[in-house]
Amino acid sequence: MQAALLDRTFHALSDPTRRAMVQRLSRGPATVSELAKPLSISLPAVMQHLAVLEASGVVTSQKVGRVRTCQVEPKALTTAERWIAERRQLWERRLDRLGEYLDETSDQNDKDVAK
Repeated sequence: MQAALLDRTFHALSDPTRRAMVQRLSRGPATVSELAKPLSISLPAVMQHLAVLEASGVVTSQKVGRVRTCQVEPKALTTAERWIAERRQLWERRLDRLGEYLDETSDQNDKDVAK
């Protein structure tokens, strides 16, 4: 379940148009026409991108009359952020150990040269 959610989230964020939409929505809710305005794509294309964002759970929308308003769903982004942070911690620990090893090796080489 967690892997499928992450897959959908990263897929949704893999497209620059969708990232631009999420960036805009990070400032607050917006209507579909507000999201479409700065983009150089058709309204049906905007709707397709929104469908991907909604299917991933990154964006939710609500229709009132003829107006659909979208907003970011922070929980979906938090899941992806947590996954990235876990990987970052793992690599930071590995790089710290490598740095310690290189320091020890360098110190040993310095002692060997001084002899």
